[in-house]
Amino acid sequence: MTEWTFLTNHARVLVCIADDPGVRLRDIAATLGITERTAYGIVTDLTETGYLVKNKDGRRNRYRIQDDLPLRLAVGREPTIGEVLGVLIGTTATESAQLTDRDAASDGQAAILARPAHAS
Repeated sequence: MTEWTFLTNHARVLVCIADDPGVRLRDIAATLGITERTAYGIVTDLTETGYLVKNKDGRRNRYRIQDDLPLRLAVGREPTIGEVLGVLIGTTATESAQLTDRDAASDGQAAILARPAHAS
């Protein structure tokens, strides 16, 4: 039996970025079990379509999710990215980024929001 998930890799990348807006492509790839090249392609797709804004922060990138945008090809009422992320991670991407920024300012480094691993 083949493995499958309800979420696409694009959605899973958005969840990783919502958890840590300063996450590295290497860490996204390791977390999701995809290659760095695939992670790069997905981040590029999301950036080119306007769902992500990428800013340089020293040698690293920081991402901001445009959580007010509707989902692509939604059926019926089009929920926003922020509404979907709110269900998946319990907070909006904007709230997550503000928490991470506040933590980084208080202790000098970006905080990673730990999420428990779920068995398949």
